[in-house]
Amino acid sequence: MVTGRVRTLRAVPDVLVNGRAAARRQLSGVERWAVELAERLPALRPGVYAVAAPPRALAYQAGQAWEQGVLPVEARRRGARIILNPANLAPLRWPANVVVIHDAVALTHPEWFSAPYAAWQRRVLPAIARRALQVITVSAFSRDEIAATTGIDPARIAVVPGGVDERFHPDPGAAAAARAQLGLERPYALTVAGEGARKNLVVLGAAARALATHGIDLVAAGSRRAHHGAAADVSGVRHLGYVDDALLPGLYAGARAFVLPSLHEGFGLPVVEAMAAGVPVVASDRGALAETCGDAALLVEPRRPDRVAEALVAVCTEEETAATLRARGRLRASGLTWGATVAAVDAVLTDARSRV
Repeated sequence: MVTGRVRTLRAVPDVLVNGRAAARRQLSGVERWAVELAERLPALRPGVYAVAAPPRALAYQAGQAWEQGVLPVEARRRGARIILNPANLAPLRWPANVVVIHDAVALTHPEWFSAPYAAWQRRVLPAIARRALQVITVSAFSRDEIAATTGIDPARIAVVPGGVDERFHPDPGAAAAARAQLGLERPYALTVAGEGARKNLVVLGAAARALATHGIDLVAAGSRRAHHGAAADVSGVRHLGYVDDALLPGLYAGARAFVLPSLHEGFGLPVVEAMAAGVPVVASDRGALAETCGDAALLVEPRRPDRVAEALVAVCTEEETAATLRARGRLRASGLTWGATVAAVDAVLTDARSRV
């Protein structure tokens, strides 16, 4: 993870990677992207890429001034031509941004977020997209959503899916360690999601009650952030809060099944992590999840708690169904690696460097 002060390298980089999101203590999908790009791109092409990150205290909202003011100054001082921004936002005054915009959900569904966050996104996200040298996004669904909400040509948006690394695989030892450390004594189904309204965790109450009759718990890993708005009260689901990244592969690997009932996802990185860990997946049919999952998950209507519960019980109790999904999921995840993601981003940036 990128932490501490701005890194200092002797080489003059062509591309300075904005490491603000990579410096955060807690990782969601956006932060995972930032960490992987910040670590892997300089290793892929030493001297072409360098990373600038603020002190950790400025990694969240307080760091917007650093991102808008200090980062461009540092890029000029270092002689960089492009700033790569992996986490939706970018310095508006920099003339050559490449920005990864994961989705435009704050523009299409502002009711799912705090009012200040939605207003800030409404103000800056279209401007960032329109002024960017290049936009990258994570799915065809997000490409179309970004184009519709910002007015930019979809042809200016490169689609690069996210990935998963080798830590996520079927691992009984890691699973046992995670269960012991987290106090998971019974079989469990898992969801990994923040507590925002778009994750739709409220629908899982019926599934928790149905699984309990089979001696299976339903557990949720994820944190609530200020911009998420009000948290849902989901009876019957055991909330673990944020689970340390080191425990996450084992937590996945020990699950009987994984469920993500979101009303909107730009990609849905947790479903790929679950698939790589050999866990059968139940997912919503909304947003990009059908695109991400293909035939490797049971896709359900997320507004129907009974349908979510029925599918989750099936993958937890019907071995033939579970085995089919495990095999399909492992195959699906094998084609989605961070190595492939970073190579694709590097190709986009190589083209962008030829234009500045």
